[in-house]
Amino acid sequence: MSPSRIRPPFVADERTQLVGWLDMQRAIIHYKCEGLSEADSHRSVLPTSPLMTVAGLVSHLRWTEQCWFEVLFLGRPADGPQFQEEPEDADMRVEGVPLGQLLADYERQCAVSNEIIAAHPLDQVGSHPDFRSAAATLRWMVIHMVEETARHAGHLDAIRELLDGETGYY
Repeated sequence: MSPSRIRPPFVADERTQLVGWLDMQRAIIHYKCEGLSEADSHRSVLPTSPLMTVAGLVSHLRWTEQCWFEVLFLGRPADGPQFQEEPEDADMRVEGVPLGQLLADYERQCAVSNEIIAAHPLDQVGSHPDFRSAAATLRWMVIHMVEETARHAGHLDAIRELLDGETGYY
């Protein structure tokens, strides 16, 4: 069962609204995966983007969360697949990894990200010395992750429709 797709309250503090919108987009990612066969979750439907599968996008989002909040913001080592030079798009290469495992990894990473967001001021800047993007505030990073997650939720909308005709936002 996917997380609840509930919009944040109309009137709330900034952090509640930012994390609320991010959590809703994350929940949509889970929703787009519901009922999908294992084979379809790894099936490419875009000839010029063979790695852009449902499974590949879920993995990419998991590693993107880790990159922005753990590496760029907290300054932890850049050790995920997205930092590898080869193979290109390593974070989307998930042959043989079950979609359920990828979703569980994504959910755990989102929980870590939310803990980081809750523990730091939104005006605090990142701390990784090797990446220019670490100069952004936590607020900027959260807004970016809302944008990144929503953009890929849109990709999943189209991919899911091409796979099995399923459509819908709620």
